[in-house]
Amino acid sequence: MTAFPLADADLGERLSARLEIVEERLRHAVTNVDPLADDASRHLVNAGGKRLRPLLTLLAAELGDGSRLEVIDAAVVVELTHLATLYHDDVMDSAPLRRGAPAAHEVWGNSVAILTGDLLFARASATVAGLGPEAVRIQAATFERLCLGQLHETVGPRAEEDHVAHYLQVLADKTASLIATSARFGAMFSGCRPEIQSIVSAFGEKIGVAFQLADDVIDLTSDGATTGKTPGTDLRERVPTMPALLLRARAASPDATAADHELLALLDSDLTDDDALDRAVAALRVHPVVEETRERAVTLARSAVLELDALDDGSVKDALVSFADALVDRAS
Repeated sequence: MTAFPLADADLGERLSARLEIVEERLRHAVTNVDPLADDASRHLVNAGGKRLRPLLTLLAAELGDGSRLEVIDAAVVVELTHLATLYHDDVMDSAPLRRGAPAAHEVWGNSVAILTGDLLFARASATVAGLGPEAVRIQAATFERLCLGQLHETVGPRAEEDHVAHYLQVLADKTASLIATSARFGAMFSGCRPEIQSIVSAFGEKIGVAFQLADDVIDLTSDGATTGKTPGTDLRERVPTMPALLLRARAASPDATAADHELLALLDSDLTDDDALDRAVAALRVHPVVEETRERAVTLARSAVLELDALDDGSVKDALVSFADALVDRAS
């Protein structure tokens, strides 16, 4: 089954069947002769996941000939790339959980987790090489943006730079770039015209940012059992998120309230203790900045849907709209 409802049952069955093939290919792609590399590489694949990126590749491919074997390869590439980034992200964010399981660095240490991510990048590169030089160029450009997004998140904004604008660019590079490529690959390898490829790529870029903004809300409003991650980990590690950035902007404005200042002081306090973190999460989740973040995600998702106006009406276009809605509805 797909991760969102589809009105066209035949389309849903095709996507589900092809996702099963992608899943089999993923498990084969992470197999290693070396026992340690094999265990570590399989760790996140076995933990499951929504597989949103390969699903978007398969869905965008329905705008052309979605049965082409290259489409499956492209879907495997984007998910391998995504999985590789998770190994690295969890080390940098000191995240203890991923998809409800201990993060790889908690099991094998930072060095093994980083090297496992590198191994998966290598497997993604080997697969994309079979898709031709243009695919390699697109993958390389996407990889560059992924690295820049992580770099700019790590270093933070320049003194004169707007912090919210900086964060949105980080999300565009670190998250949206790969989602845009997922859609582009689907259209590209199903034989769609360049203008169709551009449309779905622009759609993917916008829903990628909306997706991460929705995640910022979910990280505060859902429990760990739902998300598979420890709520508030970003707060503890001082990783910027939209609600925290909006709170800082409020606290710096002339209209700031005493409650704004008190909450900001709480976020800036020592959150290494679990009780302190729980208090900070509970206080932030009821502040208006969380609803403002949710509204920003909805606005971006609506803008993404407008990118699809030039597509022919039909079940595939409807499914892409449903895909955008589903990414944001998670935060409702």
